Amino acid sequence: MISNDVLRRVRYILDFNDAKMLDVFAQADYPATTEQLHSWLRKEDDPAFVEITDIQMSLFLNGLINLKRGKREGVEAPVERRLTNNIIFMKLKIAFNMQAEAILETMEVSGFKISKHELSALFRKPENRQYRLCKDQILRNFLTGLQKQMRGE
Repeated sequence: MISNDVLRRVRYILDFNDAKMLDVFAQADYPATTEQLHSWLRKEDDPAFVEITDIQMSLFLNGLINLKRGKREGVEAPVERRLTNNIIFMKLKIAFNMQAEAILETMEVSGFKISKHELSALFRKPENRQYRLCKDQILRNFLTGLQKQMRGE
């Protein structure tokens, strides 16, 4: 799943306007501009579309965590240079303060069944032999479930 889709969906789920989106970036000390934001939010077939970089998306997700949960004292969250669906899913899980049961409920709302063991495998370190790659379908269904829960649609 491309990061621009995740950005658009999170904006819709939380019903954020441009100022709030820029505030999320500011929470991670990234000075995004309105022009940048609009180019990231456009559809892929739009000539003004610009793909958000992994670093920028990582900063957005860190800013979302800071906004929703408060800034951690001491060490800042790492900014990943290469994002995977697993990392995006983990950061969304942290931002929305969700435990496994809540995530399973969210997935069920979207009509997607996943076991607790399969879910925990998504959040393991890649070196772990139980690690499982998070496919686009899983992340998409999680975001759809969040949308249905938070927006009632």
